[in-house]
Amino acid sequence: MTPEEIKQVLESGIENAEVTVEGDGGHFQVRVVSNQFDGLRAVPRQQLIYGLLGDEITSGALHAIGMKTYTVAEWDKAKKFQVG
Repeated sequence: MTPEEIKQVLESGIENAEVTVEGDGGHFQVRVVSNQFDGLRAVPRQQLIYGLLGDEITSGALHAIGMKTYTVAEWDKAKKFQVG
């Protein structure tokens, strides 16, 4: 699976998502910024992403994924501190 394929899956499944994907060889790090995360804690946010990528994880096309998830307001604040 390529970073672009992961990005397409996440952007198609999460409203107005800004997605950044780094990595290769089945190991990736993603950052997803979307107001769809508003009101959700970390675990439900991760479950949303795992749900979208479940088939790829099950098939082995995607071996490991780390993630950082933000609402737009959280990301604007995090950028000021150069986090994520």
